[in-house]
Amino acid sequence: MKPDLQRRVQRYGWDNAAPYYDTGWQKQLWPAQERLLSKIEVKPGDQVLDISCGSGLVTLPIAKSITPRGKVTGVDLSEGMIEEAQTRTDETDLSNVTYQQMDAENLEFEDNRFDAVVCSLGLMYFPYPEKALEEMYRVAKPGAEISTLVWGARKECGWASIFPIVDKRVKSDVCPLFFQLGTGNALKKTFESTGFKSVSSDRFSISLNFKDDEQACIAAFWGGAVALAYQKFDKTTRAEANKEYLDSIQKFKTKEGYSIPGEFVIAKGIKS
Repeated sequence: MKPDLQRRVQRYGWDNAAPYYDTGWQKQLWPAQERLLSKIEVKPGDQVLDISCGSGLVTLPIAKSITPRGKVTGVDLSEGMIEEAQTRTDETDLSNVTYQQMDAENLEFEDNRFDAVVCSLGLMYFPYPEKALEEMYRVAKPGAEISTLVWGARKECGWASIFPIVDKRVKSDVCPLFFQLGTGNALKKTFESTGFKSVSSDRFSISLNFKDDEQACIAAFWGGAVALAYQKFDKTTRAEANKEYLDSIQKFKTKEGYSIPGEFVIAKGIKS
């Protein structure tokens, strides 16, 4: 898929996914995002950039930790996601959060601006993740930490069948190279090649728990990376795709619903 087309697919796909994202993923992803946050050393007064902020699930905890003088800026390619994040923020008493629609590969900020940069589950969607890391490096202050979270290896993510299920019903891959950065030491090596120092990597697994078939399908089809393609399916095609996906995760079914394994990788580096 050409880079410009990939960006459009991601932008409008996440616009479609935005209303369903929290329903399908908020509780499921929190253990991984909490682990990411535990590795971010920020303090009151810091200026922090949250790239691919989505609905603000990482942005708001950061904002709370850097009050009263700190400020966090959340950016995302999807306007729909930013609207969800702003709505969530408006329901709090936080006044130190701003959001902007922006391409992570072309950040509209001056050099050496931020005390820390974080990107939670966004880097694997970018056509050129190394370019996004270069931009993170550029806008970070010397000595700043940059931390990213991506999905791990395909074989360790029990929900990964969603991609071939959708791909065979559309004309092109809906999310090419999704698991590339989570394979082996790819993420760590990309950090190092960008120029980051003291790069560390953390690979871990958690269980993604869904209460029933409906929530599992909302997460997979409506609130995730394949949302744009799925919403173009007719009723029959959706039903067929749902059944095929549920069949693929039957081995993870429990008395409480589903407990689907998910692997993640966190990498952190310092701007020299």
